[in-house]
Amino acid sequence: MRKSNFSESQRIAILAKADGGQSVEEICRSHQISPATFYKWKKELAVEQDEAKRKVAELERENNRLKKMYAELSLDHQILQDGYEMLKKWQAQDARKK
Repeated sequence: MRKSNFSESQRIAILAKADGGQSVEEICRSHQISPATFYKWKKELAVEQDEAKRKVAELERENNRLKKMYAELSLDHQILQDGYEMLKKWQAQDARKK
C-alpha cells in the first residue's frame, strides 16, 4: 500500500473545506485526490472522533464510580475514627475509677 502524501493535519484541513461549502469535486481536483480517498478520510475521522468520545464517556463513568467509592470509604473511616476516640475516652474514665 502506498504511503499518503498528506499529513493528518492536512487531511483535516482538506475535510474542513467541505464543511466550508466547497464541493467535494472541487476539493478533490485542487488537491489531486480521488473522491473515494476523500470519503475514506472522512469516515476515518468520524470513527476516530467517535472512539475518543466513547473513551471520554467511559472515563467519566469510572471517575464517578471512584468518587462514590471514596466518599463511602471516607465516611466509614470517619465513623471508625470517632468510635476509636470514644473508646479511648471510656478507657481513660475506667482507669480513673480504679
